[in-house]
Amino acid sequence: MTEALSGLDTFPKLLLHHAKARAGRPAIREKDLGIWQTWTWHQFAEEVRAMACGLAEHGFKRGDHLALVGDNRPRIYAAMCAAQCLGGIPVPLYQDAVAEEMAFPIQNAAITHAIAEDQEQVDKLLEILPRCPTLERIYYDDPRGLRHYQNASLMGCDALLALGRETFRRDPAFLETEIAKGSGADTAAMFFTSGTTAAPKGVVLTHASLIDRARAAAEMEGLGDTDVVLAYLPPAWIGQNIFSYAQPFVTGYCICCPESSDTVMSDMREIGPTYYFAPPRVLEALLTQVSIRMEDASAIKRAMYRYFMEVARRIGGALLDGKPVGLADRMLYRLGDLLVYGPLRNVLGMSRVRVAYTAGEAIGPDLFRFYRSIGINLKQLYGSTETSVFVCVQPNGQVKSDTVGPAVKGVELSFTPERELLIRSPGLFKEYYKNPLATAEAKDAQGWFHTGDAGYFDADGHVKIIDRVRDVGKLADGSLFAPKYLENKLKFFPYIKEAVAFGHGRDRVCAFINMDMEAVGNWAERRNLPYAGYVDLAAKDEVYELVRECIEKVNADLAAEPELAASQVHRYLVLHKQLEADDGELTRTSKVRRGHVGEKYAALVDALYGGARTVHVEAQVRYEDGRTGSISADLKIRDAKTFAPAAARKAA
Repeated sequence: MTEALSGLDTFPKLLLHHAKARAGRPAIREKDLGIWQTWTWHQFAEEVRAMACGLAEHGFKRGDHLALVGDNRPRIYAAMCAAQCLGGIPVPLYQDAVAEEMAFPIQNAAITHAIAEDQEQVDKLLEILPRCPTLERIYYDDPRGLRHYQNASLMGCDALLALGRETFRRDPAFLETEIAKGSGADTAAMFFTSGTTAAPKGVVLTHASLIDRARAAAEMEGLGDTDVVLAYLPPAWIGQNIFSYAQPFVTGYCICCPESSDTVMSDMREIGPTYYFAPPRVLEALLTQVSIRMEDASAIKRAMYRYFMEVARRIGGALLDGKPVGLADRMLYRLGDLLVYGPLRNVLGMSRVRVAYTAGEAIGPDLFRFYRSIGINLKQLYGSTETSVFVCVQPNGQVKSDTVGPAVKGVELSFTPERELLIRSPGLFKEYYKNPLATAEAKDAQGWFHTGDAGYFDADGHVKIIDRVRDVGKLADGSLFAPKYLENKLKFFPYIKEAVAFGHGRDRVCAFINMDMEAVGNWAERRNLPYAGYVDLAAKDEVYELVRECIEKVNADLAAEPELAASQVHRYLVLHKQLEADDGELTRTSKVRRGHVGEKYAALVDALYGGARTVHVEAQVRYEDGRTGSISADLKIRDAKTFAPAAARKAA
C-alpha cells in the first residue's frame, strides 16, 4: 500500500488516483427512500470536481474555511474534498447542535461558505447570520421546504454543481493545477473539540497527519478496497471522519450512509459491513435492545439464551484469540453459534464484521466481553482529535478488556510521575486555531502531546487508561477514586443509561442514575406497572429497587478489586430527567460533563451526603426547537448495600 500511494500526499491527489485505478468500484452509497444509490470512484470524483469549480466561481480560495452541517451524506463528503482541492479547509459542525452553538466556530474560523443538508440546518445558519458577517454563501442539498426562501446568500447544491460544470468547461486545467499546489503539510481539516470542560477549540490537522495514521491502521488490519463501512456517527466527530473519509481515501473501500438514525440496524443488516466502529454508548444501546427482546421471548428461548451465553462467556474470547480450547467445548460453542450467536450477530448487523473498534471513552469490561464472546472481533482503540485517532490499538490475539493495547507503529508513549500519558506521533495536530496559549499547554517543546488521561503500562506493554487526570481523585481516607471506571460498570446494565459518581474528598461515594427509558419502560409494562411519563416512572419504588440491585452487583465486583473497593456506591438517586447535550449536561459526543452536572445539581449532591431521604428539584430544560421549560419533582434518595472485600465472592 505504501509504495502504491507514494507521492499522493493530499486527499484530492488520492481521489484522482482512485478515480483512475478503481473507477468503476463503489466509493460511497446512500440509502434514499428505501433504495441504495451508489457513486463509483469516477462518479464521486466528477461530483467533487464540479463542486470545487462552483465554489471557486463564488470566490472560495486557498486558506478559506467551509462549514459542513448535516448527517452523513455523499455531498457532505464531496464538499469536504472540494474545499481541499482548492486549498481550503473544511470544518464539519455537529448537525444536532442548536444555532447558538454553531455561532462560535463560524465566527472563530471566519467561515465564508457553508454546505447545509436541509431546511433545518439552513434555518440555524440564517438565525445566526447577522452575527456571522464573514458567512457569504449557504448551499443546501435537500431543497424540500426551501422553495420560497428569498435570502440572497442561499443556493441549492444542484445549481452550484451546474455552475461548476460550466466553469470546468471554460477552464478544464484550473482544478488540476490547484490540486497540484497542495502538499501534505497543508491543513486538511479543522475539528472543534466537544467542550467537555471548556470552550471548544479548533483542532488543525494536516493532510500528512491524517493520511499517515489512516495508512498505519489500515496496514495493521489488512484493510482494502473490498471492505465496507457504515457511516452513521456525526461527521464532525474525528472518529467518524477517520473511518468514513481518511481511511477510504487511503484504501479505496466503500462507505455507506444510512437513510436515518432510526434505520441504522436494518441498514447494517442489508449492507453487511466488514469494518465497524462504535463508541461504548452505541454498544450499550444495542445490548439493551437485545436484553429487551430476550425478556419478551418465551421461557424456552430465554433459558437457551442464558445457557449458551454462559458458554460464550467462558470460552468465546479464547476461541476468537486462537487460544487452545477443548474439543467438547468447541462443539458446544458451534451449537451455540448455530442457535444463538449467529442469529444474534445477524440481528446486530455484524455477521460480516472482520474488525470492530470501540473508542471515545472507556468501555465496561462486561460489555466488551459480551461482544467478543459471541464472535465479534471487537477491539479497543485509543486516540483523540489531536492525534488523528490512531495511537493505541489492540492487535489480534492480544485483546484485553482492561487495556487499549500497545502503541500503533510510529507512535511514542511516555507517562509523567502523575501518571499522565504523553504522546509523540506523526498524527499530531498542527495547532489549536487562534489559540497559541492552549497549543503550548498541550504540546511541549519536545513535541510531546499532554493527553490529560491517567494510566500506566501493564506487564505486556499495553496501555491501561483509568480516567482523566483531573477526575482521578481520592476519598477522604486517601483511597483511589476513579469515577469513570465506576460509571462504566453501572452503565453495563440495560436499565442504566448514564451514571454520575461523586466522591473526591468525601467519606463515601454517591451517584446520580439516569434510567434507560426504553428498557425500564418495557420492564414496567411486563409487570403491569402504570406510569404517566419519564418523571413518574423514575420516581417509582419498584424502579428504585431495580436500580439498587444493579448498584449492589457493581459494589460486589468492586469489593473484589483492592484498589477500588472503597469506591462502592453508598447512596443514590434516580434523576427526574435524562441528561441532555441541549441542557449542557452532555457534550455533543454524549460524554457526561461531570463538573457541570455537579454544579447544576449541587442541591442534590448535598442531599445525598447530608442524609436526606428526599429532595425537591426544579430544573430548566431546553427543547430541540430552542424553547425552554422547567421540570420540578421530589426525588427519593436510597441506600445501597456495600461489601467487605473478604465477602465479595460470596456476595457475588
